[in-house]
Amino acid sequence: MSGPQPGPQVITLGCRLNAFESEIMREHGRTAGLDDAVIINTCAVTAEAERQARQAIRRAKRDNPNAKLIVTGCAAQLAPEKFGSMPEVDRVLGNAEKLEPESYGGWTTEDQSVHVTDIMTVRETAPHLISGFEGRARAFVQVQQGCDHRCTFCIIPFARGPNRSVGLGHLVRQVSELVGQGYKEVVLTGVDICSYGDDLPGTPKLGGMIRRLLDGVPDLARLRLSSLDPAAMDDALFDLLENEPRMMPHVHLSLQAMDDMVLKRMKRRHTRADAVAVIERVRRARPDAAIGADLIAGFPTETDAMFENTLAAVRELELSHLHIFPYSAREGTPAALMPRVPGDVAKARAAQLRDAGDQALTGFKQRQLGDVGRVLVEKPGAGHDEHYVAVSCEGFGTPGEIIDVRLAAMTANGFEGVPA
Repeated sequence: MSGPQPGPQVITLGCRLNAFESEIMREHGRTAGLDDAVIINTCAVTAEAERQARQAIRRAKRDNPNAKLIVTGCAAQLAPEKFGSMPEVDRVLGNAEKLEPESYGGWTTEDQSVHVTDIMTVRETAPHLISGFEGRARAFVQVQQGCDHRCTFCIIPFARGPNRSVGLGHLVRQVSELVGQGYKEVVLTGVDICSYGDDLPGTPKLGGMIRRLLDGVPDLARLRLSSLDPAAMDDALFDLLENEPRMMPHVHLSLQAMDDMVLKRMKRRHTRADAVAVIERVRRARPDAAIGADLIAGFPTETDAMFENTLAAVRELELSHLHIFPYSAREGTPAALMPRVPGDVAKARAAQLRDAGDQALTGFKQRQLGDVGRVLVEKPGAGHDEHYVAVSCEGFGTPGEIIDVRLAAMTANGFEGVPA
């Protein structure tokens, strides 16, 4: 796996897709000779994420007073003038511009510059081949970009543009390159990966693409997927879970809520019953699967009874790997105009969901205790097993390796492991 090399410092906020794109920007900056630059790749999923982006910019300038600061990512795409007016910032790049090598040249003026175009007009995702991920044992590969759906709480389609898929041939080349560099685990990522192929000839589906990708890269040891839309999982995905040992038994679903009225007001494309059916089908295909979910607490108009439906689902379905977000209004979205749930109520509901998820994770770990896990060592003494549970492996294992570890004792964060 590639280690640190000359080039700009890249600060990545937000999603795994940003992590993939940060490596592209690192390569472009290195080629352009921007060894003294700092690139901040921002997130805009919540108002808090935008605040954190501004905070990261100020901190980066304090830590690197003589560096050129480039700000890009979703927050920059949505509010380019706001970031361009910050005195710390030298250049603002949109989500399309940040992937173009020419965006990193031409530092001949002291004037701040903003290079952001209308992302909604972009119709293709240019393939980029990267050789590694600095400081990471796990690799991320973009399979698609953008989103054609309009959930009422979400601003991201306007930051990322329409759905655009990456062709299979390039994906095989990219994953083969990463495997050749020593990566044993790859995560397929995007904005809405279950929409993969909708824009390609023949409209291939995600599951079919993965099957062909795995056939094309037989030396890949492990494959994971980022968040899946329960309304759009194809039959081949469930078949892979059941029959392909290289597919990790860890599924993360973009549920957002488990109450039908809330889901309708969110403009989600699934019902509570649909989500339950998907989870039950995952468990039939892979009984040991760890199932996680994205959930929003305190969505506008959510009553106590509506919230209890979501909380009950976490408990009954034993959803063990949760990402919980107290609702945060995003200007420009329909939900921002809906009657609000008080902030303290949303935070209290989020805490209850986290507690239920922690209890589900404890139960999941109790069932795994004493088993031998296959752990990807990510840094000395630590990694994650196939279910994406953290495992301590102090004193053995080399970063980048997959090793057998006896899950000897439970800890607050996962397991304490010993050599198997």
